[in-house]
Amino acid sequence: MNNYKLTIIGFVISAFVYFSAIFLELDLFEQVLVFMSSIEQFEFDEFIIPFLLFFVFWVFDMRRRVKRIKLENAKLKIYKAMLSSSHHILNNFIYQMDIFKITAEDTPGFDARTLAYYEDIISNTSHQIHSLSNLSSIDEYSIRTSVMTG
Repeated sequence: MNNYKLTIIGFVISAFVYFSAIFLELDLFEQVLVFMSSIEQFEFDEFIIPFLLFFVFWVFDMRRRVKRIKLENAKLKIYKAMLSSSHHILNNFIYQMDIFKITAEDTPGFDARTLAYYEDIISNTSHQIHSLSNLSSIDEYSIRTSVMTG
C-alpha cells in the first residue's frame, strides 16, 4: 500500500475535483482555457512548456539520485555489519590463540623467534582490522589499500 501512496493521493484529489465540478456545475477545462488565453498577452506560454520539460527531467534526476543514495547507504550498512562481525570473529580467534602463546612461553626450549614471529602476526592482523574499521571512503581501492599497507 505504501508503494502506491502518491497514486492514491492523486486518485483522491482527482475524484474530489471531478465530483466538485459535477455538483457545482463547473466547467474546469473551459476555465483553464480562458485563463490561458487571458495570459497570452504576457507570452507566458513560451516559458511554461520549456519550464515543464525542465521540471520533468529534474524530478526524474532527483528520483535517480535519491535511489542511488539509498542504495549506497544500504551498502554502507551491510559493509559495517560485515566488518563488525569479522572484527568480532578475528578478536575471538586472537584471544584463543593467546592460549597457545601462554603454553609456548611455559614450554622449556620453545624457540623465542617463533614467539616473536607470532607477536608480529597478531600485531599485523590487529593493525589491519583497525585500518579497515577506520576507512574514510568505502570503495574497493580503499579497502585493498588499507589491507595491503597493514
